[in-house]
Amino acid sequence: MNDRNDAIKQYIQPGHRVHLVGIGGVSMRPLGLVLQGMGLTVTGSDMNSSVSTDELISQGIQVAIGHRAENIEGAECIIRTAAAHNDNPEIQAARAAGIPIFERAQAWGVIMQEYKNAICISGTHGKTTATSMMTHILMAAQWDPTVMIGGYLPMLHAGHRVGHGDTIVMESCEYCDSFLNFYPTLAVILNIEADHLDYFKDLKEIEHSFHRFAELATDRILANGDDENTVDALEGLNYVTFGFGEQNRIRVENLTADCHQCDVICDGEKYCHLELQVLGRHNVMNALAAAGAAWLLGIPGEAVSVGLATFTGADRRLQFKGEINGAKVYDDYAHHPGELAATIEAVRTMNPKRMIVAFQPHTYTRTSALFDDFVRELRKPDLVVLAEIYAARERNTIGISSRDMQAQIPGAVYRETLPEVTEYLRSIAQPGDVILTVGAGDIYRAGEALLK
Repeated sequence: MNDRNDAIKQYIQPGHRVHLVGIGGVSMRPLGLVLQGMGLTVTGSDMNSSVSTDELISQGIQVAIGHRAENIEGAECIIRTAAAHNDNPEIQAARAAGIPIFERAQAWGVIMQEYKNAICISGTHGKTTATSMMTHILMAAQWDPTVMIGGYLPMLHAGHRVGHGDTIVMESCEYCDSFLNFYPTLAVILNIEADHLDYFKDLKEIEHSFHRFAELATDRILANGDDENTVDALEGLNYVTFGFGEQNRIRVENLTADCHQCDVICDGEKYCHLELQVLGRHNVMNALAAAGAAWLLGIPGEAVSVGLATFTGADRRLQFKGEINGAKVYDDYAHHPGELAATIEAVRTMNPKRMIVAFQPHTYTRTSALFDDFVRELRKPDLVVLAEIYAARERNTIGISSRDMQAQIPGAVYRETLPEVTEYLRSIAQPGDVILTVGAGDIYRAGEALLK
């Protein structure tokens, strides 16, 4: 049983006052709105004003711009974003005053217990897309869900939704064992690969974390039966499988060559027909996971068909941005070799004259740990342009650079800054090209600048 959140439960109650440090963040903003809806008094702070903070203020939440000790006055507990470290003045003030401090995942875990259905979608790759697909299905079924996605979903005009139904769907990340704070009724595992090796020691430790996550599910576990690492991780547990293989209880039939249409078969019976608007075999797998979850929840197949037919992709997931000189420009969040492979495979189905990938590696530790795998995948496009590594939360104590990768990829070009990447792409763009800006940092800015 999940006991990591016992301390915070007493504070997530109507009438209590909580302060959110970093309230404008992608999962902090909806957290504030949900807590307010539960009857708590919510205040917050953020470094900068934004559309997010404006929305919170319009909903009656007091938001301070800038972090100062006095912002926490009256708060019974503090909930912080991962970016708020111990040297933050509000965190320091709370510690000095003896006010308890909790992580956002702990708060979401407690909130989750208020829902009959808590669908937690996990995996190394595909979480945002599969959670977005699940949201489309739940909306088509008129379940009025509460939603938390790690990206922007056009249907919601946001990455979250505060619903009034009895269902919550959450993108659930393994980094720092965050998802072990959750209370899923249905735990979904899309795939497992070595990643976040700045936190996990190795793949076995990652598999152990996913096993513990699956054990938290109070109703069902749905997992990729084609993925060897997932099967290894869930050894000894009872779960429902999905995948392309015949051994899976949930699988596809009649898949078209372009991967846009198929039938979903559940326990040998046709459940629904899918007409997908997104590219790639990996997205068929994401759709299969979402459809499988819907089947386990008792949602009619018609709602799945309707919901997924209207899904055109989440933000930064092979997102079409525009054209320049007859070249089509797309942007993708892929920052792991497995994701790169899926993205490149999907783009191949477009039959481009040239595939040009502008890649920005994400974090020094990931680049170093998966270096050979990145090189293998980046040898596949016709041309690769490498921006310097995006540091994110890290410092370069390893002494690694994208130049090291360039030396291993025939014909690769290194451009240290994003303006330099943009100018180079502009100089080579030709009709028939597909230009991809790829990475979890700010590489998308190079593509947007290219189109201006």
